[in-house]
Amino acid sequence: MNHPYLPLTDANRAEMLKQIGVESIEKLLTEIPDNIRLKRPLNLQQSMTEPELSNYMINKAAANHPVQLSFLGAGAYQHYIPAVIDHLANRSEFYTSYTPYQPEISQGMLQAIFEYQTFISELFGLPIANASLYDGPSALAEAVLMAVKEVKSQRVLIPENISPNLLTVIKTYTRHLNLTIETIPSSHGLIDSIALAEQLKPGAAAVVLQSPNFYGLVENIAELIPLVKHSAAIPICYVHPLTLSVLEAPGNLGAEIVVAEGQPLGLPLAYGGPYLGLMATSERFIRRIPGRLVGETVDHHGKRAFVLTLQTREQHIRREKATSNICSNQALCALRAAIYLSVLGPLGLKEIAQRAFDNAHYLFDQLKAIGFKPLFDSPFFMEFAIQTPKPASFYIEQLLSKGILAGLDLAPHRPDMENALLICATEVFSKEALDQLIEEMRRIV
Repeated sequence: MNHPYLPLTDANRAEMLKQIGVESIEKLLTEIPDNIRLKRPLNLQQSMTEPELSNYMINKAAANHPVQLSFLGAGAYQHYIPAVIDHLANRSEFYTSYTPYQPEISQGMLQAIFEYQTFISELFGLPIANASLYDGPSALAEAVLMAVKEVKSQRVLIPENISPNLLTVIKTYTRHLNLTIETIPSSHGLIDSIALAEQLKPGAAAVVLQSPNFYGLVENIAELIPLVKHSAAIPICYVHPLTLSVLEAPGNLGAEIVVAEGQPLGLPLAYGGPYLGLMATSERFIRRIPGRLVGETVDHHGKRAFVLTLQTREQHIRREKATSNICSNQALCALRAAIYLSVLGPLGLKEIAQRAFDNAHYLFDQLKAIGFKPLFDSPFFMEFAIQTPKPASFYIEQLLSKGILAGLDLAPHRPDMENALLICATEVFSKEALDQLIEEMRRIV
């Protein structure tokens, strides 16, 4: 039973069995009923040597279709990651750290998380930010739970132009809570404020506002937030963090909970994770915010120090009293976001947002000029939807053969949008790359 990655020898095992008075490992399994025990070896192929395994994986990878240019967005975005982020985040004292429960030996990580919280608080315009959550969708679901507990209403309003992934996660989190989730209709791709005002009359716990929304359109949250607050419901904003370098922070406009996916802040796409849930709230929710909070204090020498504070997770108090039973913090991902924000600063963030905005609008104008009609005429940031003469899947398949992923086919997410393609262009694209997509689309229009 020797194995290159398991240090125990047969002699070691025999010694341990002798110590506990058991003849064999088989004797330790007698409590498992015989009728459910496997009577044959596992159906696994023969083990490989390390070179054999390496060659096997190389051959598997070669079967992938290489994508040279990807204009896919819809919640996960291709942004440039400065080299310094990997250099610092890969230091062993960071990437081996978990929750810093012992502050006397964890001041470095605690300070890093404290700085991260400070960045998110400033970016979102709210005084309280936690030490992060799993990802943006789970952060939004936690925000809904916070609002429901605070207002003690079972009614939540969610716009029809929200990302389907966000809606799915909210429904998964709340499916056993007897909540009523009502859909806010949209007009020209944006939330219909008149319809929303009518829906708010009976009262609600919360209203979710995603901006930019699923179609990349920028909502008028300066108008929507006061409308929601007037009804005593809690406005929850789900944002793209980079937009806040050029748009007013939702907290400054009256939002009480702001959440986001932190992947654009220095995290690679990485086949879907790990990502980072950003959350900031007003002081009203300081006892309800899930996850961990790092606070600043002084040690017995009077020096500045950092500790975990207001710990209301299930690991620290009675489970039924916990604010959340399934939340954690993504310490390493939060560290990467903190490095990203500190390296770029306000001006750097604004430059990246402006370049993404310019790229997307250049692409939009050029596609429009060659015959593709916009699905909506409302303002957008770096993502937009166009109407296609044929099903969007046709264009995606045609361009994929050229190494270009043209965008997201909206049909699987919105059955009434079979001929609609959602396209994203971030700051990473050169004009030559954008022109390459334009020329390929011109060829098959």
